[in-house]
Amino acid sequence: MRNKNLINIGKEVIKIEADSLKKLQSYIGKSFEQIIKIILSCKHGKIIVSGVGKSGIIGKKWSATLSSTGTPSFFLDASNASHGDMGQITSNDVIILISLSGASEELKNIIQFASRNRNIKLIGITSKKDSLLYKNADVKFLLPPVTEAGPGGFVPTSSTTVQLALGDAIAIACMRFKKFGKLDFKKFHPSGSLSIKLKTVEDLMLVGRNIPFVNENISMKDALKNIEKKGLGAIVVKNNRNNTNGILTDGDLKRLSNLKFNFHNLKIKDVMKKKPISVDKNMLAAQALSLMNDKKITSLCVHQNKNRNKTVGFIHIHNILNANIT
Repeated sequence: MRNKNLINIGKEVIKIEADSLKKLQSYIGKSFEQIIKIILSCKHGKIIVSGVGKSGIIGKKWSATLSSTGTPSFFLDASNASHGDMGQITSNDVIILISLSGASEELKNIIQFASRNRNIKLIGITSKKDSLLYKNADVKFLLPPVTEAGPGGFVPTSSTTVQLALGDAIAIACMRFKKFGKLDFKKFHPSGSLSIKLKTVEDLMLVGRNIPFVNENISMKDALKNIEKKGLGAIVVKNNRNNTNGILTDGDLKRLSNLKFNFHNLKIKDVMKKKPISVDKNMLAAQALSLMNDKKITSLCVHQNKNRNKTVGFIHIHNILNANIT
């Protein structure tokens, strides 16, 4: 088979699946809204996702995405449910069943179990309006008829793509309603590259006695000793009210040393840079690094909320680079 033919096949599959997603978009309506409301109202129960075959695999992804975006959930294998795992379902739970046909034999016992308990809400995701799942679900979402990619149209491709996208849409809708942000997301992803990207300045900054504070009234002679002692290439200057009002860096000292006068007996407040650049502790460390590069500096003061004159931390470019953030 020629390479050109292989490329055309790949493009054709993507086009067929993309067309299926456009169909799904037109199906997002009141039933979608009802699903979100039921999930969000589940305060005393659990969100359980189930399915079999390819739909089961998609169900695992639904559950994982919901859990990682602030909606605790777990996947229940429909086949195992009939062999004891049904005990994981209790009153006030929400069950989401995914099945293209809505008539898979493995789903019947779960549907019957949910129907006997009025406090259990059953959400049915299927493409068949006359199916057992559709008829018995408290909330029904009818998937659009799609063309499966590939010869014969029997390989689950477009149908699973549509199911996957619907799960993402549900998870993100819940996430936005709960105002679940990047800092919340980071708590659920403490390891791996994603965690590194989501590290904030607060995660890496120096605090307490490690902040290179000096009083504005000390002499430059003492300031030099402090810079050397701290080893951070800068000192943060504060006044008698503990407000930060300046900074002095190695670069500043080099510029002063080139001048034709003795500055050692001057007070640091006479030569410091006033109003040092300060960032909020919740800023992403990657953003702080970008700011340092733009301003051509190697350190930043850190404040909390809008109180810029109260330094609660100090971050050096090495703190960020050592955390593998680039």
